[in-house]
Amino acid sequence: MLLNLVLAAPSDPSYGCAMTSSRLLGSLEVFPIALGCMGMSGMYGASDENESVATIQQAIDSGINLLDTGDFYGMGHNEMLIGRAIRGRRDNVLLSVKFGALRGPDSAWLGVDARPAAVKNFLAYTLKRLNVDYIDIYRPARLDPNVPIEETVGAIAELVKAGYVRAIGLSEVGVDTIKRAHAVHPITDLQIEYSLISRSPERDIFPMLRQLGIGVTAYGVLSRGLLSGSLPQGKSDFRAHMPRFRDENLARNQKLIDALRDIAAAHNVTPTQLAIAWVMARGETIVPVIGARTRAQLAESLGALTIRLSSDDLTVIEQAVPAEAVAGTRYDERQMSALDSERPPNTPR
Repeated sequence: MLLNLVLAAPSDPSYGCAMTSSRLLGSLEVFPIALGCMGMSGMYGASDENESVATIQQAIDSGINLLDTGDFYGMGHNEMLIGRAIRGRRDNVLLSVKFGALRGPDSAWLGVDARPAAVKNFLAYTLKRLNVDYIDIYRPARLDPNVPIEETVGAIAELVKAGYVRAIGLSEVGVDTIKRAHAVHPITDLQIEYSLISRSPERDIFPMLRQLGIGVTAYGVLSRGLLSGSLPQGKSDFRAHMPRFRDENLARNQKLIDALRDIAAAHNVTPTQLAIAWVMARGETIVPVIGARTRAQLAESLGALTIRLSSDDLTVIEQAVPAEAVAGTRYDERQMSALDSERPPNTPR
């Protein structure tokens, strides 16, 4: 049972503060929650394009100003979708774009390309698909093992100087790469998976980010729906191939799902809201990226902003849903071995 969980009601003066207090990613003021748009382009199975546009627009109307995408989501579909949704609203949003992942016409993953020429080429197509003149935060989706991070960041820095990019971010890299990149150009934020049951960044990465003044955009805050009880919807749902959703692991993880559900129910909130509130409470420079695909999912996620968790609350939640009890890694073995963020500091590649 939680000890001090407080729900701020609309009549409570703290409600307005909770809903509108911004967080800083570098010099960018960001709403406490960001919208990740990947799921609107097929990664979780079929989606409704009109509903996706309406969800993005409702997010903006609700105060959300950071939209996150990747140029390889739906092979460009996601950027075109966002471009449609923000037409006439460009000044109300910050666009965070990942680049570098290579895909074939059969949707196969073909590796990463973060060479300077590729960086500029990717951006040119991104600007066209989004129908904008600049990107607010531009970042390589993964570290290219064949290209020094200094060269990749240096190329983006040239785009910053030219006015095509406002700030530079990173994604799923470790402390050594972060330090090297930040020495070339200030890094605004690191995008990395972080949730109640994916807490490895706390060990080495988050302390380094605090030292350098770098923010965090945390994705996977629901562990891709696991914590909310959402299950893969067919073979086109990429979660069907992820270790935590495999039969034997899912059965073990059900105990964690049930524990979070029980705590949430005891306080008349949903597991989704509690999981998002937990991430927000872990640091004032952490912005959870929610993957709402519908207006109903968006409204539920925004409800997390009314929850204030004390340190005692966090302890109780973490004891009930211990990260070390989760069965299965967040990616399969091949992808885990390629993640720079999973590499211990001072470990040669």
